[in-house]
Amino acid sequence: MAGAPELVVVAPLRDVERMAGTDDRASVPATAREDFRVRCTSKRAVTELLELCGRIVQKLGEALPEKIREPALRDAQWTFESAVQENVSINGQAWQEASDNCLMDSDIKVLEDQFDEIIVDIATKRKQYPRKILECVIKTIKAKQEILKQYHPVVQPLDLKNDPDPGFNT
Repeated sequence: MAGAPELVVVAPLRDVERMAGTDDRASVPATAREDFRVRCTSKRAVTELLELCGRIVQKLGEALPEKIREPALRDAQWTFESAVQENVSINGQAWQEASDNCLMDSDIKVLEDQFDEIIVDIATKRKQYPRKILECVIKTIKAKQEILKQYHPVVQPLDLKNDPDPGFNT
């Protein structure tokens, strides 16, 4: 996706025992004890990374013989993507459960702040610009009036004599 890269937060794995303060591993089942999936905050960012890795896999596949290149690349790509999807959690949810277009709270906060700034800026302009425009219009009109007061035509009237039309003398 074109644009600024999105930050993906990968959190370290935490054991339930550390959170609970106990060291008895036998008392807690393995599935509840720890989650081995990589924790990410954006499915979109992980998808972008998958696309980037897909291009790398394509470049690696160029070294394969022509006969097996296409099926081998397809199989490698599918295996890689499914392995990533199984071993990644998006905001604590499995890949299939995670939303494709979820915005993080920080993204929403930034957008709200920008929106508020734009509203304040426009409201300020709506109050200030009519006054500034009015001042400029008044100055322009006064300047034109002063110029017109100073203008005096200097044209001297000429005495015109009626010359008989040469076409009528024939």
